[in-house]
Amino acid sequence: MVACAALESLPADFPDWAKTPEAKERIAFLSGEPDRWRNTHDYPLQQYNGLDHYIDMEDLTHAEISLATLTDFRYNFVAQFAAARRMHADKFPEVTGKNYDHTREWPGLLPWTIAEYAAKLESAFSYLKAFQEAGQPEEIENAKANIIYMMGVMSHYVGDGAQPLHATIHHHGWVGSNPEGYSTDYNIHGWIDGGFISKAGISQEELMPLMVQAKAIDLTQRADHRDPIFVATVHYLQVSYLLVEPLYELEKNGNLKGSGHGSEQGRTFIKNQLVRGAEMLGALWLTEWRHAKPDAYLKAELLKRKS
Repeated sequence: MVACAALESLPADFPDWAKTPEAKERIAFLSGEPDRWRNTHDYPLQQYNGLDHYIDMEDLTHAEISLATLTDFRYNFVAQFAAARRMHADKFPEVTGKNYDHTREWPGLLPWTIAEYAAKLESAFSYLKAFQEAGQPEEIENAKANIIYMMGVMSHYVGDGAQPLHATIHHHGWVGSNPEGYSTDYNIHGWIDGGFISKAGISQEELMPLMVQAKAIDLTQRADHRDPIFVATVHYLQVSYLLVEPLYELEKNGNLKGSGHGSEQGRTFIKNQLVRGAEMLGALWLTEWRHAKPDAYLKAELLKRKS
């Protein structure tokens, strides 16, 4: 739903070949690809892919890592967090039980995943533009196919970011101190991901009147030299994190049952999050299309080949 709504939000200058019914179907199918990777029993892949779906904001607080200065380099962050976890070990629960994929000691890497996929997409648009200027028809089609693939896969992670339970340690029910008596049901995550949407009958058509046309993200160089796409992604995830408790309040008050008058507040909440995800996704796609310049090295090599 996020991917399809994002496609509908794109302005007229976005390539038509990415908005055909066939492309839309392919992007929609690929939006589920990262979850299909999670079904494997290959533990290295489970670790690599699993951590890309979430970011537990509370763990950053415990490690005294500020979102205002969060590094946009994935492995710099990993080293920083590992050192901070050792320094503040009293704030982190001991890792016990099953941990075959070695993910439970980490907070997740979703903001880096989204920013990195955006950069991959810009690269793909760049080499497409070079092929369009000096390449062969089959090269152009291959480049377009790569772009459709990247658009589809990255839509999964951006959609994850709109779901508040992907931004918290309380991702499968409330953990630890629980003075408000929030749900500790492990299945709440799956219910928010799709069960409620299905039961409440939320449709694609309901989202479109709420959407605005996609707008490119400002890529002005920052004084701290952090990637503007990464910073925008962190802000996007911060907003989702702020909605964790309101989401649990809705569940506690019976507003997320999926049917009946009492679920209207829940329907509104979920629809707004689907729209947030679609608008962020559309903005990322549009930004990378407009910002990408023809790959200069590739273009030069293509012109050599042509001559």
